[in-house]
Amino acid sequence: MAEFGELFDQMGTLLESTVGGAVLPAAAERVWTPPVEVAEGGEAYMVELELPGARREDIDIQVRERELAVSGELKEPERPGVLRRSTRRTGRFEFRMTLPGDVNTGKVSAKLADGILGLTVPKAEAAKPRHVEITGGES
Repeated sequence: MAEFGELFDQMGTLLESTVGGAVLPAAAERVWTPPVEVAEGGEAYMVELELPGARREDIDIQVRERELAVSGELKEPERPGVLRRSTRRTGRFEFRMTLPGDVNTGKVSAKLADGILGLTVPKAEAAKPRHVEITGGES
């Protein structure tokens, strides 16, 4: 049975690496990617990450040029007694993406409520669509 468990772990690692998760080679610590939704509006990109139980001080958000990186740790809560079963994700997490257009890094905002981290990443002026009026040229 131990061999099946090891094989299952290897398959999980392979699957996570293809969808965004990774294994840190130095610490052999699994890093997982939380469920994410990314939407694009006319003025900004909206990113929502599911992080139930996360605390603000345990989350780091970095925006550099067009790259967005959110990382942190969901800590295992202390509880009395013996834990018999858990399917909750805990430990280090990381989400990275390159946004499709230039952004205004100085105006990025974040809100954590009800286990959802919501980020608003405003587009740079050059990336926003602009309506062009047609003038002159009529006969």
